[in-house]
Amino acid sequence: MSDEGGAGEPLSDRQKREIATCSPSDPCSNDVAWRPCADVRALLGNDAVYEAAAAEAFPEYNKARLVSIELPDRSGDIIISTYGEIDKNNYLDPRTAQVATIDHMKQTCTKLRPAEDEELPSAYIEEFRCALDVELSKYVSEAYPKGACAVYCTSGKDIEGPGADFSFAAVISAAKRSPQNFCNGSWCSVWTIEFNYELQFVDIKGKIQVDAHYFEEGNVQLDTNIDRKDSTRMQSPDDCAVSISGIIRHHESEYLSSLEESYLNLSDATFKDLRRKLPVTRTLFPWHNTLVFGLTRDLAKELALGK
Repeated sequence: MSDEGGAGEPLSDRQKREIATCSPSDPCSNDVAWRPCADVRALLGNDAVYEAAAAEAFPEYNKARLVSIELPDRSGDIIISTYGEIDKNNYLDPRTAQVATIDHMKQTCTKLRPAEDEELPSAYIEEFRCALDVELSKYVSEAYPKGACAVYCTSGKDIEGPGADFSFAAVISAAKRSPQNFCNGSWCSVWTIEFNYELQFVDIKGKIQVDAHYFEEGNVQLDTNIDRKDSTRMQSPDDCAVSISGIIRHHESEYLSSLEESYLNLSDATFKDLRRKLPVTRTLFPWHNTLVFGLTRDLAKELALGK
């Protein structure tokens, strides 16, 4: 920023916008929702700059965090993701075949409309997509009390029958916000599923992202992710759905168990490893006989201790 002015010079509107745009993209920002927005607006002192920055930053934040928003007809939640993005404010919900208009700043759905034919997959692809969506929903409802999921067709949506490859993206989003108790957390996973018709093979790749933040009289954060890979045979839509959802369940449960185990051992292993077991002298301090140290003798002499 120093390129555009010397020290003490006021920031330009572009510089203010860049600063404001960075605020909600910080990993900690989800912990306090949008409470800092009023402060950012006040600091900028320019509503036009603030609105421009917010219009740019909030959609990116919502997509990156896979934020789920309840649909106004209470038919379920829609996940804000790049896979369902039609434009910056409109997103497809493949389960209900509706397009939702999103207010990114308020994180609400303001309007619904039926999806058009070109926005939806063919009947053949939809049979596979719907079967997987049903099985994945069963798993998510059991594993994540406040979770949401969606299955999108990412390629080959116009295929009318067997003979060609296609792919899906299965998205899972779960979050628990409790700022009044100074803690928040989220679990997001994206699974890319590629169907190879010639090899009768399904390739599955997943990325799991876990965030947690505790900020009562301190600031402790967890920000971790892991990649997973698996495969299965291509079968009927229902059999494929059961197999794929079982693979996702296995890998996510395994990762969750590993996180739980690591935290159970945190105090006995990790924290101990952070401390030096012996001082640099490689000898323990002789608390039973401190007079062996010259400093102790000098202090005793000066203070006339023991007389």
